[in-house]
Amino acid sequence: MPELILVTGGTGYIAGWCVAELLRRGYDVRTTVRSPVREQAVVDAVSAVAAPAGRLGFAVADLTADAGWEAAMKGVDRVLHVASPLGVSARTPDLVTPAREGTLRVLRAATAAGVRRVVMTSAANTASPSSYASEGVTDETLWTDPEDPTLIPYRRAKTLAELAAWEFMRGYDGPTELATVLPGAVFGPVLTADVAGSVGIVARMLSGAMPGVPRIGLEVVDVRDLVDIHLGAMTSPAAAGERFLATGEFVWMADLARFLREGLGERGRRVPTRRLPDFAVRLAARFRDPALREITPALGRRNRHSTEKAARLLGWQPRPARETVLDCAESLLAHGAVPVPAAQRP
Repeated sequence: MPELILVTGGTGYIAGWCVAELLRRGYDVRTTVRSPVREQAVVDAVSAVAAPAGRLGFAVADLTADAGWEAAMKGVDRVLHVASPLGVSARTPDLVTPAREGTLRVLRAATAAGVRRVVMTSAANTASPSSYASEGVTDETLWTDPEDPTLIPYRRAKTLAELAAWEFMRGYDGPTELATVLPGAVFGPVLTADVAGSVGIVARMLSGAMPGVPRIGLEVVDVRDLVDIHLGAMTSPAAAGERFLATGEFVWMADLARFLREGLGERGRRVPTRRLPDFAVRLAARFRDPALREITPALGRRNRHSTEKAARLLGWQPRPARETVLDCAESLLAHGAVPVPAAQRP
């Protein structure tokens, strides 16, 4: 009998690819959704990669409530906890509580059910210098300081959620194991026209909605490579009790623009090439677009991470950023997921 894998948040970008690849590799999969009305959307999305008939099931469970998690874990061998109740917004009053409590709900249910291993999706920014004031290369031994007053709410919440997971496991005495995966900026092909997260950067560039590119650096990781490291962390005996950074090549947003311009030709004509000065981004964040406050601490910073551990223990190697960004763009265009700027609408 194939193993049954639970993937949390099946409607999400990373989770959808996890579901599809698990099915493609012969696993049975159950995924959580907040409402039964979202089930068909998951089926439609993963069908582009794998045949879900008879091997994909659903459980209704929300990370912000206890209901449904016991049933979701019934008969499950392993868990990929990919979902997060977080939105990257400084306007949200409390990101920490839903992130931490959602993680603990999954772990309590998984350990009660005797699941063999849980792999939790964290973030590379939980293993980064807290204030961005220093640069260099860090690895999994570094923890972001959640008490740093300059830390943006999203980073604090992700850090505290992962810390809570490891603290829970230290107090647990049973068969369930934990591993965490810490991705960088996730790009790559999309399964649906719904655009979220880092992929939205490419969509906005293609649409011409961005007036220029800020001096922001990204460690680009392909969603397909990210799924590979999740599955490696799920199955490898060496992965138990370990954190794994899953970051790729460091590039500036100006590099993303260049990849798109050069790789897409006429279809990339709206991609901005003008570089925005740091002071202009800070002014816009202060007076016009408060959402930009999330990125201003990182302007001009070249913080990078080592993936030597993932390479050594899991044999993981990410693909080049240019390939990932162009595959992302081609997929967005094929799905009609590039918004048309207001000035060009009929």
